[in-house]
Amino acid sequence: MAFSEKRENNGAAEDSNHSRLIKLREFDDTKLGVKGLVDAAVAKVPEIFRISNNNKHQLPSDLDHSSSGSVLTIPVIYLKHPNTTAAAAAVRREIVGGIRGSCEEWGFFQVVNHGIPEGILDEMIQGVRRFHELDPEIKKRYYTRDILIEYSKQVKRLSKTILELLSEALGLEPNRLNQLGCGAGQLLLGHYYPACPEPEVTIGVTDHTDASFITILLQDQIGGLQVLHRNKWVDVQPRKGALVVNLGDLLQLVSNDKFISVSHRVVPKRIGPRISVACFLRPLIHKGDTDSPPVYGPIPELLSEENPPVYVEADVREFMRIHSSRGLDEPSPLQHFRV
Repeated sequence: MAFSEKRENNGAAEDSNHSRLIKLREFDDTKLGVKGLVDAAVAKVPEIFRISNNNKHQLPSDLDHSSSGSVLTIPVIYLKHPNTTAAAAAVRREIVGGIRGSCEEWGFFQVVNHGIPEGILDEMIQGVRRFHELDPEIKKRYYTRDILIEYSKQVKRLSKTILELLSEALGLEPNRLNQLGCGAGQLLLGHYYPACPEPEVTIGVTDHTDASFITILLQDQIGGLQVLHRNKWVDVQPRKGALVVNLGDLLQLVSNDKFISVSHRVVPKRIGPRISVACFLRPLIHKGDTDSPPVYGPIPELLSEENPPVYVEADVREFMRIHSSRGLDEPSPLQHFRV
């Protein structure tokens, strides 16, 4: 009897999933995205975007507080640029120490005084907004803008500096991660999250880790990004002119778990749109069909008898394939490469 009920329940779940897939395909075929629902003045979140009751997230205003009563927040790193050589070494040690502590404790930090003009940051946000608010027929065409090219150049320069600081934070030579090609590839994604009529029943982006070495995020002042810290969700408060940096799965692998890739998500808001631009720094993996894909394992200098490797070497193409094919509730692809 129990077996029969279980089969019936499984069948009902399969029918429900099949129905949802059909509706998702129909939605994708419109090519209008969630923005199209907002433009149509939809007052209720469609069933295909609703999350189950046991997975409902906390609203950003209902986040965990520290024991002192203050709201927890991720660290902010001030990239100082001293005028004298004598001061430079001390300042560098201070910055590296701050980054080391942030990586070990949070896996996330914000950087300010990074050298990218606020005008470029603002124009990048507005460029994403303008694209998503174009007429749908125009938006379907592929195009680029000068600001995208300029912003990419600026972030590329900044990423080299951050990778140098991360190398030193790991106790390595400054250029070690750059030599490994950790920032050779760059994937830039612009996100547009419209205002949501029912933010309590859906999610913007489910909790996940990034398949990158590092991710550099530009976000507007709406907020919604949350980081999982000690089993509690912490809001990443927007800070004008700041960029958010988080560690990805590949950095966790090469650091042999010294630095950890941390789960994060985006919760919707009643106000909006929320706009963000994520730059994923990763190896070049599409050089050509005849090229051997990059292979990464724990950096030898970080290993010893007391600290043996916890990962086998990973073919990056295989790593990315596992990451992109896994389900939302499946573990990080790192688990496939653990010793």
